[in-house]
Amino acid sequence: MKKKKSYAFVSALALAAVGAHAQATAPAAPAAEAPKSDWTISGNAGLFSDYRFRGVSQTNKKPAFQGGFDIGHASGFYVGNWNSNVDSAYYNGANLEMDFYGGFKVPVGPVTLDGGVYYYYYPGSGDSPAGSNKIDNTELYISASYQTYSLKYSYAVSDFFGIDDSKGSWYLEANGTYDLGNGFGLVGHLGYQGLKKNARVTEIGGTSPVDSVTDWKIGATYDWSGWVFGAAYVSTNRDLTGGTAALSNRNISNSTVVVSVSKTF
Repeated sequence: MKKKKSYAFVSALALAAVGAHAQATAPAAPAAEAPKSDWTISGNAGLFSDYRFRGVSQTNKKPAFQGGFDIGHASGFYVGNWNSNVDSAYYNGANLEMDFYGGFKVPVGPVTLDGGVYYYYYPGSGDSPAGSNKIDNTELYISASYQTYSLKYSYAVSDFFGIDDSKGSWYLEANGTYDLGNGFGLVGHLGYQGLKKNARVTEIGGTSPVDSVTDWKIGATYDWSGWVFGAAYVSTNRDLTGGTAALSNRNISNSTVVVSVSKTF
């Protein structure tokens, strides 16, 4: 999502005819290559059969259109924005998630360290029902990546998604991809959400709230001329409901296959 370069190259060749004699001029020297910018801008967009955040559907198991952009500097500094539709009943009137983030990457030998802040914003949250909690979340994160594998830790410095007295909730995840060649690849993910203080979830049919959720994903991708088609098996160790799904006690954290098509430009 952060790869875009531009180059300028101009060449000229002139022919001149004088009277009955044609004479070719010498080729003009190529113009010097324009200096590369220290800044890069990239965008991304995709269509997904379900939006699963840490294993839990955010769209009542319905499709999501997602997209965003990233601005990076050669120093390692970057900022970005990412957006998706969500179930408005799940977010107290908000039907859009807007994420804003910024951080700094630095290579240390073969490992790249990355740290920053991530803010989840839901415009209109708290409007339905009127006077309900405004939902947002701010997390600090740090990660280390090696080749196509990474380990990331996120820590909530605000109340966790609008839950009173829930600061300190955290999420640890491991991610990896493997290139099979000819455009095909494998993806894998394992995550653990630790919930603190008042941040608790109660499973469908359960009587006692739990303080953690484990999620995982394994899938395959195919890159066709920059268009990435994907299919992934996603699941959690909990049976949860919420938002519109709560009206029928529908499970939005059970196993599913998410299919997608996306492109970075």
